[in-house]
Amino acid sequence: MLAFRKTFVAAAALATGLVLAGPQAKAQDFVNILTGGTSGAYYPIGVALSNAIGKGMPGAKLQVQPTKASVENLNLLNGGKGEIAFTLGDSLSDAWNGKADAGFSTKLTDLRAVAAIYSNYIQIVASAGSGIKTLADLKGKRISVGAPKSGTELNARAVLGAAGLKYSDFSKVEYLGFGESVDLMKNRQLDVTLQSAALGVASIRDLANSIDIVIVSVPADTVAKIGDAAYVATSIPAGTYKGQDAATPAVAVGNFLVTNAKLSEDLVYKMTKATFDNLDVLHASHAAAKAITLEAASKNSPVPFHPGAVKFYKEKGLMN
Repeated sequence: MLAFRKTFVAAAALATGLVLAGPQAKAQDFVNILTGGTSGAYYPIGVALSNAIGKGMPGAKLQVQPTKASVENLNLLNGGKGEIAFTLGDSLSDAWNGKADAGFSTKLTDLRAVAAIYSNYIQIVASAGSGIKTLADLKGKRISVGAPKSGTELNARAVLGAAGLKYSDFSKVEYLGFGESVDLMKNRQLDVTLQSAALGVASIRDLANSIDIVIVSVPADTVAKIGDAAYVATSIPAGTYKGQDAATPAVAVGNFLVTNAKLSEDLVYKMTKATFDNLDVLHASHAAAKAITLEAASKNSPVPFHPGAVKFYKEKGLMN
C-alpha cells in the first residue's frame, strides 16, 4: 500500500509538473528581419521594425540581418532563411514570375505580402565636375549601378534602358553598394552613382556634404518607356540634398514587407499587428518611414497577402 501511495504521489507530481511546464515549453517566436546595406534606408527601418515587433511580441527573439537587399532577401526568404523581409515591388514581381535575368532561377511561389510600405526613388547623382546634367550626358562616363542583380541594379537596367543606354555605353561600370560608390565619387574615381533608396538616404547626403553634386532628371516620358506599372513618375523635392535648389523629375518604385507562406497565420498576424500598433517607432527611424501608413498597407501587392496579414487588415476594415 505504501509503495502504491509513493507511486501515485510521484505520478501526480510529474503530471502537475508537465501541466505547469506547458506554457514555458512553447517554442519561442523567432523573427529574423532581412534588410539591406547599413548605409541604405532598409537597415535603420529594419532595426525600428525589430523594436516595434519586440514591443508587440514580448519574449520573441529578434534579429536584424544586413543583406544586399531585394533579390537576396527574396531568395533567402523563399528558402526559409528569414521571417520578414524588405523588397522593391518590381523585384517582388520578378521573383513571383521566376525572371531568371533578374536573379530568380525559378518562380518563388512561397512569397507572401505583409504590407506595402513606402516608395524608393531611383536617384541618379553625378559629381558637378563630371559635366553631367542629363541622361544623355551619362554616355562615356564612369558609373556605379549597385550590387549585381540587386534591386538597385535591376532598377538601373530598367531606367537606363528606357533612356536608350546600355552598360557598354559607359567607360566604366562598377557594381557596388551605396557607401562604396560614394567613396569612389569622393575620390574622383567615379562620375555618377545610381541608388534606389528613400529620399534623404544617408549615402547621398554624405556625398552632397562632401562634393558638389547634380541630381540627374528622369523625365516622365522616359519613365513611360520602361513599360512596367511598378515604375511611377514623380519628383525629388527641392532641398532634399545640399545644393539641390529645384525639384527634380524622377522615378519611384514601391517597397513591401514580405514573408513566407509556410509561416503560421498566428505569427504573421502578431508581426503585422505589432508593426502597425507601434508605427510611431518606424516613423522615428528614417524620413522615408514617415510615408508608411496603415491605410495604404494592404494595397497593390504583386503577390498574395499572407492569411495572417489578411486577418489583421480585416479587423481594421481594410479588407473584405
